Amino acid sequence: MATKIERILFATDMSQNSVYAMHHLVGLAKLTGAKVRVLNVCPPMSEDTRITLMTFIQDPAARKDAVTRRLDISKETLQTRQDEFWAALPAEDQAVRDQIEALDVVEGYPAEVILRHTKEHNCDLIVLGAHEHGLSQTFLGSVARRVLRRADVPTLVVPYRDDV
Repeated sequence: MATKIERILFATDMSQNSVYAMHHLVGLAKLTGAKVRVLNVCPPMSEDTRITLMTFIQDPAARKDAVTRRLDISKETLQTRQDEFWAALPAEDQAVRDQIEALDVVEGYPAEVILRHTKEHNCDLIVLGAHEHGLSQTFLGSVARRVLRRADVPTLVVPYRDDV
């Protein structure tokens, strides 16, 4: 029995290698006709960052606005990078953009958010890019390894390429 891929979660950290991984996503989405959710996860602020905000921004409303603005800036950056990516593609691949259901920016621990998002949106496949060290212990010790170990759906980790 062949499994059908109907919804793909593309997790991006907006690095250069995630652009390379996005090219693989386009090919998969084009072949399968699957809907795509693009996800960027902003790690929670460290305690040091929170203390710094409290020290330098005395007004609680302004402090809350700074925290909220962090996610807004990530959303704007993700939208801008998507616009640039799609504009650079050949015309025959640009139609795949219509298969994107959502661009999501969520605060949390990346692996946890990726796995939760996959379940919440009934994704059949996760696609993410590896970092500079490719599939070495360095990168897989973090997000990709956690996702690979705990994912209930197939996961494609696109190796890092420094020539892209």
